[in-house]
Amino acid sequence: MPIYEYQSLTPEKACPKCRDGFEVYQKIHEKPLSNCQHCCNRVRKIISWCHSAVMEESEGHINVKNKIKAYEKSGMWSHAAEMADKHAERIKDKGLKTRALENYKKAGYNTDSLTKREKLNDK
Repeated sequence: MPIYEYQSLTPEKACPKCRDGFEVYQKIHEKPLSNCQHCCNRVRKIISWCHSAVMEESEGHINVKNKIKAYEKSGMWSHAAEMADKHAERIKDKGLKTRALENYKKAGYNTDSLTKREKLNDK
């Protein structure tokens, strides 16, 4: 059921509830409220901002992640690490950067020197 917002038409005469605005669960086909349910002051339905965050990954990002996963599955740690490292740098993804360091370590690289180099590059 949708949530609709209402606000007083005359805030100086309104109760605290409708002066600041309030929300009501209503069916889509229900008639909009015309008065506050508490003080009977006239109210109007207001358009509210939609607050949502939809995070979608690009096809390219999905392809890179799948390729990294395939390299890891076949034990090609240095290939997986290099691809994850470059992609993490491009999209600024710290989680992918950590994954790259883990793969470098599995490939036999000294991750301490890689981490130090990364810190120098951040400055």
